[in-house]
Amino acid sequence: MKLLVLSNGHGEDEIAVRIIEQLQIVTHKLEIVALPIVGQGYAYSKLNIPIAGRVQQMPSGGFIYMGGNPLWSDIRGGLIQLTIEQLKLVRHWGQENTVILAVGDIVPLLYAWLSKANYAFVGTAKSEYYLRNETEWLAQTSWLEKKLGSVYLPWERWLMSRSACKAAFPRDSLTTEILQKWSIPAYDLGNPMMDGITANSQFSQPEQLNVLLLPGSRMPEALKNWQQILTSLPEIIKSFPQEKLNFGGAIAPALNLQAFIEEADIQGWQITAEQPQTRTLTKDQSSLILSQNSYQRFLQQADIAIAMAGTATEQFVGLGKPAIIMPGEGPQFTYAFAEAQSRLLGCSIMMVESPEQVAKAIAQVINNPQLLAQIALNGKRRMGEAGAAQRIAQCLQQTLLK
Repeated sequence: MKLLVLSNGHGEDEIAVRIIEQLQIVTHKLEIVALPIVGQGYAYSKLNIPIAGRVQQMPSGGFIYMGGNPLWSDIRGGLIQLTIEQLKLVRHWGQENTVILAVGDIVPLLYAWLSKANYAFVGTAKSEYYLRNETEWLAQTSWLEKKLGSVYLPWERWLMSRSACKAAFPRDSLTTEILQKWSIPAYDLGNPMMDGITANSQFSQPEQLNVLLLPGSRMPEALKNWQQILTSLPEIIKSFPQEKLNFGGAIAPALNLQAFIEEADIQGWQITAEQPQTRTLTKDQSSLILSQNSYQRFLQQADIAIAMAGTATEQFVGLGKPAIIMPGEGPQFTYAFAEAQSRLLGCSIMMVESPEQVAKAIAQVINNPQLLAQIALNGKRRMGEAGAAQRIAQCLQQTLLK
């Protein structure tokens, strides 16, 4: 049997790869190929998964849902022709004794349905937490959203309720519970985003505070976010004179580390140690470690994060830890994105308007034991336990691949 994996974004590719790795353990008679709808599909290439067709990095980086300039840039860059090619390819694979795993949002889900093959769907983009919590609708939820009944729109639910859809894997328990009301074969197996992410949720030793800095992974936005985050640090240092402050800047491996170092230098941070892909800087008795290979360690050690990122923020919150977020210039981390993220992650997130407000927000969180206890429970509830990819792979073997 052949399995075609569809995904539409870097984060979605990574989640798909985690499931593929587990599928390769539970079944050995499966030919797997991938079609990354957005981007180059580097995650698949690293695992030596064949790419089914032509791939192309679009100018928007996958943010065409915002409309306006990003969408028109992609159209000028060949989006329509690429989409036609992809649809033809998916239809062809659907005639070749192939089943399909769609990872992401409505785009790969629609492609899977159009293939006329059996398929399963891993929903990474939507959660009922955008609209409600376990007991009630959020104040921001409109009457229309309430009337529609779910964060998944009727046509998305229709695609998941087709007989060809053998399984759907929402990202959290609340979303699974709601989708099951429409006779959708939804399974509550957790969020693969948390696989391999472990940390001690206890705070650092007394008089020490470890702060994770997450500027995002796309240029040039990540560098603009970094400038904004750096602007918040002097006030934090001033606000915690009795604390030993350790800042950890997690810089994505694909980015230019030197550009982030230069911005820190402008703010008065001086390099005191160098290691491969890592620089240690100091200022006012505080340390700032910039690293491209310490993400896991930073997550484990940090007490709180200053975050302007998507997936990384969710993973940190999933460990039961608090994050301070603030809107940037975009295209991703805009005010609308930050506000939506605060709804998705609930009390684990404190949103501020400007860098000058970050220090006060940190103090409000870390000096509130009751809130910290709520955050610890909330993060795990909204992001789930590790091991989801393995559970999904086992379920796929019993539903889609049988």
